[in-house]
Amino acid sequence: MRLTAAVRQQLLDQNDGFELQTSNVQKNLTEYRTYRISGGQLYIRSSGKTSWADSRFDNEYAATPEQTHRFLYEYQGRLNTEGL
Repeated sequence: MRLTAAVRQQLLDQNDGFELQTSNVQKNLTEYRTYRISGGQLYIRSSGKTSWADSRFDNEYAATPEQTHRFLYEYQGRLNTEGL
């Protein structure tokens, strides 16, 4: 499926409430990400820590168009794509 801007927006609209959690554990980094679709927008919450003692982080932000495209492309098998 070609993810044009209109198709991306339709996917976001018809998957309102979708949530996905991922984790990334490396030698000096542990990161957990929660992707949430709400109100026709993709939101990303990133939390975790690095090897430094005071390096915990917890950020939430609206995804950029590029991040949204990559997310929809990678996880389109888990999304409701009916009617596209």
